[in-house]
This record gives sequence, C-alpha cells and structure tokens, in this order.
Amino acid sequence: MAQPGRMRTRVLVCYATAAGSTAEIAARIAGVIGAAGCDVSCRAAGPDLDLAGTDALVVGSAVHDMAWLPGALEVLSRIPQSDLPVWCFSVGSVEPRGALTGLLARMEANQVQTGFPAGFRMRDHRVFRGVLVQEGVAWWGRLFYRVVGSRAGDHRNWRAIEEWARRIAADLTVCPGDQIAPDAPLGKGGPRTAGPER
Repeated sequence: MAQPGRMRTRVLVCYATAAGSTAEIAARIAGVIGAAGCDVSCRAAGPDLDLAGTDALVVGSAVHDMAWLPGALEVLSRIPQSDLPVWCFSVGSVEPRGALTGLLARMEANQVQTGFPAGFRMRDHRVFRGVLVQEGVAWWGRLFYRVVGSRAGDHRNWRAIEEWARRIAADLTVCPGDQIAPDAPLGKGGPRTAGPER
C-alpha cells in the first residue's frame, strides 16, 4: 500500500483483445498493481487512448498470426523514444513452460517484437497462454496444436499473471524522484507459428 507522503505512481494498463480474454488478463494485472498502492487505469488500446500524465505503462495484446493487434501497436508507436517505463505482455497459444513449448513461446515473443516500432524500449515482454479457439483454424494449425499438446479451452495461468504483475508493482512502488529506467532495445527474429488467441 502507498505510504503517507508518497505520490502514487500513475500506471496505465492497456490492451488489444479479439474476444475479451486479453482484457480480463489486463484487468487482473491492473488489480494487482493497484493493490500495491499505485493509481491504475485499465483501458482498451487505440488512437483515442490518452497517455498524458502516465508514469508507467503496461501494454498487452492477443497474438494473431504471430503479431499484435493494431490497437496495441498504435499505442507503442506513440512512445518509441520516450523514457516512459513500459512492460509488454502477449497472449498466445503456446504454453510458455516446458522444453519445446517454452522455446516456441520465446520464438513467438521474438517474432511479435519484430512488429514493434524501431527504437522502442521496454523493461520486459512476457508471453501468457490464453483462451484457445480452434473453430475456423486450418488443418495445419490444428496439427500444430496437437503436436504441442494444445487443446481448445481457457489455459490462462492466473498465478503466473499475478506474479508478473507483483514484480511490476515492486519496481513501481518507489519514492518520488526515483528514476525507473527503460530496459535494453528489443531483440529481433524468430519463425512463425499458427493460431489466433483472444
């Protein structure tokens, strides 16, 4: 909780979602950070989202065809050279734990980052598994899911999501005037995998 005499860090959690599950992840992250004493807003990403007055930003998107949705990318395009600390999360179709699936999740994150603006800097980019819908997925996509052990359903790991949010909150609950520096520039590369998330 915030201590008397401290300014509350203003955090904006924004998201791009296709069917609502990424919005629910964003809301959970916002709730954890808010419980730690920050002043948190949770909003849909897009050109109408006002970033003014924000001390820190958490941006997330469902991953479709190994890329973020346009609304989230538009938000990133407005902060490529700023000193605003930013955390990113992607909601994908692959379980980030395990030898094979962990490697695929890292490759997915790297491929997603190739679509981020040049010069954009962030503190972390985390991949969470989301709600997998196989309806309308091509046969090769369904084959991929079978190979990596994915089935249709809600696979969100709320414990991992909340733990990541607590780490963000720990970085943000600092004294006024402390500098929260952005992390190193993003890496590039990685092959594509199949499947939309929500």
